Amino acid sequence: MEAEMEQQLAPLRARCKEQGDLVRKLKADGAPEIDVKKQVQELKNRKKELEDMVLKLSPPDNFDRAKMTDLIKRRFFYDNSFAIYGGITGQYDYGPMGCDLVDNMLAEWQKHFVIQERMLKVNCSILTPEPVLKASGHVDKFADYMVKDVKTGECYRLDHLIKQHFEKKRADKKTTNEEKEALDRKLTLLEGMTMEEMNKIVKEYAMKSPLTGNDLTDAVEFNLMFPISIGPSGSLKGFLRPETAQGIFVNFKRLLEYNQGKLPFACAQIGNAYRNEISPRSGLLRVREFTMAEIEHFCDPDDKSHPKFNQIADTEMILYSGCAQMDGEPAKKMTIGEAVHGCGLSSLGLLTTSTEVGALDYYMRNRSYILGHYPSKADLTVFETLQKAPPHHLVHATRWYQHMTTFDNKERLAFPGEKKSIIQLTGGSHKGLVANETLGYYMARIHQYLIKIGISPKKMRFRQHLSNEMAHYACDCWDAECLTSYGWIECVGCADRSAYDLGQHTKGSGVKMCVERPLKEPILVDSVVAVPEKGIIGKTFKKDAKAVQEALLSLSSDEAEKMDKALNDSGEYQLNGFKLTRGMVPSFKREQKKVYVEDIVPSVIEPSFGVGRVFYALLEHSFRVRENDEKRTYFSLPAVVAPIKVSVLPLSNNQEFMPFTSQLADALTELSLPVRVDDSTGSIGRRYARTDEIAIPFGVTIDFDTVNNTPHTVTLRERDSTEQVRMPIEEVPVTVRKLADGKIKWSDVTSKWPKFTAQETTK
Repeated sequence: MEAEMEQQLAPLRARCKEQGDLVRKLKADGAPEIDVKKQVQELKNRKKELEDMVLKLSPPDNFDRAKMTDLIKRRFFYDNSFAIYGGITGQYDYGPMGCDLVDNMLAEWQKHFVIQERMLKVNCSILTPEPVLKASGHVDKFADYMVKDVKTGECYRLDHLIKQHFEKKRADKKTTNEEKEALDRKLTLLEGMTMEEMNKIVKEYAMKSPLTGNDLTDAVEFNLMFPISIGPSGSLKGFLRPETAQGIFVNFKRLLEYNQGKLPFACAQIGNAYRNEISPRSGLLRVREFTMAEIEHFCDPDDKSHPKFNQIADTEMILYSGCAQMDGEPAKKMTIGEAVHGCGLSSLGLLTTSTEVGALDYYMRNRSYILGHYPSKADLTVFETLQKAPPHHLVHATRWYQHMTTFDNKERLAFPGEKKSIIQLTGGSHKGLVANETLGYYMARIHQYLIKIGISPKKMRFRQHLSNEMAHYACDCWDAECLTSYGWIECVGCADRSAYDLGQHTKGSGVKMCVERPLKEPILVDSVVAVPEKGIIGKTFKKDAKAVQEALLSLSSDEAEKMDKALNDSGEYQLNGFKLTRGMVPSFKREQKKVYVEDIVPSVIEPSFGVGRVFYALLEHSFRVRENDEKRTYFSLPAVVAPIKVSVLPLSNNQEFMPFTSQLADALTELSLPVRVDDSTGSIGRRYARTDEIAIPFGVTIDFDTVNNTPHTVTLRERDSTEQVRMPIEEVPVTVRKLADGKIKWSDVTSKWPKFTAQETTK
């Protein structure tokens, strides 16, 4: 912000920092959770006040949502589902332009992520059995409280209703300071309140339906998933999936096997998910049916480095860290390399993690120890701490390490400078904002993708979740947010979910979701193995005998000990739903064996795209109004995602133009370019405006010069600048293909072909 504006923001920033420091102190002192929650709520209030003022002081945006909505409906990008029956809130149908735009966004997503990162893909069932979502936590935790208008039946989400009522009451000048403080206390506790406590508040403040003023029913618990019955009997309960991720997690073992048992690997899935929102709002931003594009990257929990991190380390991004939010500071532009590794020697920490070794590589990029720079005692400290060579993909650190090995011990001890420990040298802790390289790598790739499809870099930021927002199992989480007329909206989440999901499905299914990792040195372990009586098991369980025997073989030593004890004590044991007796497992073999591998549960890095939200932000960011003509609106979509790449426009319906129109349209179609032929009788200017409205980036006009002159030429027009060049007709298809693929720019075309001003012949 400008210095004058920063002066106005300074008091608000100071208020945020004051509150943030208080929250930190309470957490450090181990204060009761209720006291921490109260102060966190106040921090959120102050942060919102600051962000609202920032938006107010920012340069005015002339965006007109009403005009854009009119264009979207007129050209049927999308509209309410079942509109002729009155429509349904929170459900939308995509028209021809919307379908093609989404398809192109997803095609580019697959190129950018799936193909370039060599990911696996799955397409999993939407109908999900209850036990799967019970294990993931959705059945127990994916619910809200709801009340209804007793006369109209209109539903309201209870916490939203209470919050709106309190905010309205706080804004009332008649409300005393004591009453405001009481409201603030209740708002602070709202998130953790039971249904009964919320009902009590509704009665205490005599809350009514905000639309009609009618009485409200008592609250009921409402699960946000759509329940279903699978099969004709209805005995198998399930839900429409609320996200696509669980399908990947439950198939982890098959995916690992397909990947030859090796980590890391990533799997992607695109598909619809369903959430039965109580009160959908804000158009496409909160709907009941939506498309998700999700990636689950499985990696070693002790090594979250990424071999391609160096390729994106210099990507500049706007990052809004948790500390900045708590201190009232603005978001900052920095490279993802700085965000992950920090700056200077302090970024190296204790050099015990892969991220810290990666920080060494980042630190060494701009230093040449081979080309004349003599090492110091600081180099010796780092060299001795490493103990072994860095991984080969860290080329700068490897080059430095190899240079250090050219010195013998006596020469190293003679290096200039003061000898310090690694803690004295670096401070002993990692100073990066982003938890690890793999998380940072995906954040940078998300940033590159969003810019490529047309999201404005000036209206995009990555916001880090505060500790109270983050899921209890997450290590770090950043949201790619886009600024729209609705404010900052989350479009993509990028989280390090640790090993939570695979751990939960291991508990829920009894199937181990782990990977074998070679040990540096083999170890001796006590082993307990069940010795089954196969004949008795076969006669008892028949077709299930094989499953029982496999379950016995897969028992860990601890589980086998537990089973042996239970069989001794009670004579029976339940294993995966089968009741086993001592006769079926008469003995257990105990021995020591040498183990060369250990089982680990992989961590998961998850980029999750809300396709509808990205789609909407893209429309807002690309909406334009022609200068000096308020009625001419259009979408300035990049050619790579534009639904139709080129229009063919004969100057009139003169029959002499028809052969050239057909020739050109066929040639463009041969190169897989979507083409729109507009040979209507309207003026060429009006037809240009129509093609601009549906974001067609290039237009070819056939005129009398095309017919009368040889070689036959046409004009090629670019949508945003409205510039035109004249070029041979046979050059058009290849030129447009290269423009659409991003292989050449419009400036390359204007430098090669003459600009068009007027046709030479008129008939």
